[in-house]
Amino acid sequence: MVDFGDKLKALRKRASLSQEQLAQQLGVTKGMVSSYETSMRMPSYPVLLKIARLFHVSTDALLGLEEGDRIDLAGLTEKQKALVCDIVTQFRGRSS
Repeated sequence: MVDFGDKLKALRKRASLSQEQLAQQLGVTKGMVSSYETSMRMPSYPVLLKIARLFHVSTDALLGLEEGDRIDLAGLTEKQKALVCDIVTQFRGRSS
């Protein structure tokens, strides 16, 4: 399991940002970014939200709380949602 610090470092590098540049965008010090990346400290909630928005990821993903892929069921009727669940169950090889 990848921890928060590793995720943050990977996201920062993928965006070609230095720790200093990321710190400026988050309104924290370079040392604080370093402590996040080494998992010595966790960001405050407002900083966590800034990180999520900056890198277009959910806070759950940053914190390792997401379990697998998600399916957006917004806008579907209850019957349609049930059908999607049935299809997923069939693909998993389980019977209802």
